[in-house]
Amino acid sequence: MYLIRALLDEQGYRNEIPRDVFEQKRLLRALFNVRPPEPASAEFLAVQDAYLKEAIREKDITGFSDLMPVQDGIYLWRGDITTLAVDAIVNAANSALLGCFSPNHGCIDNAIHTFAGVQLRLACHAIMQKQGHEEPTGSAKLTPGFNLPAKYVLHTVGPIVSGRLTEKHCEQLASCYESCLRLAERYGLKSVAFCCISTGVFGFPQRDAARIAVETVKAYQKHSSIEVVFNVFNEADLRFYEALLK
Repeated sequence: MYLIRALLDEQGYRNEIPRDVFEQKRLLRALFNVRPPEPASAEFLAVQDAYLKEAIREKDITGFSDLMPVQDGIYLWRGDITTLAVDAIVNAANSALLGCFSPNHGCIDNAIHTFAGVQLRLACHAIMQKQGHEEPTGSAKLTPGFNLPAKYVLHTVGPIVSGRLTEKHCEQLASCYESCLRLAERYGLKSVAFCCISTGVFGFPQRDAARIAVETVKAYQKHSSIEVVFNVFNEADLRFYEALLK
């Protein structure tokens, strides 16, 4: 209730606060989602951080040591990436790199920014202000994970496929995986969990995306000891990765 009231006051809203706890949590997430990248008070951050850490704990955290490899250095895990305790998780970002501003949207960008806390959008904003232009497709940036179990978040912009899948789309998607792995190694990270980049609203065919992901990661691992988790959320993606990794 403290967080809801603080965000309503900060953003000048006069919404009535629901009595139902589930609806209160939806309202709070929506307020997190639309909040611009502005500093917050130490008191607000302390309450927010305590709330988010408890919310993630209630969802059950999966440690890297809890996973079983399906091949050397490769893991396949179906679940909520915001509960995965690895060195870094990968966020399928948009070119603005500021997270999803659509209230309660179901995309991974929304989930990661919600449970990391308002600090993540502020950190991304600082990167973009310094960069001075939109994030190119196929590149990656690194931020802390803040309230997430993962230490870091790798933000990458995948290709948008609105018609026929082209060779350029495939090259750009492969570049997303390579850029994340190179950046992770530069910072000495040992484990990275990839979501299914570009397969949601960006329209990349799931089967092709899984093939490119596996081929790119395996090629990279020939000269690297970094361990990779392929994180899937739906049954179709799980089947595609299982077939590729059997």
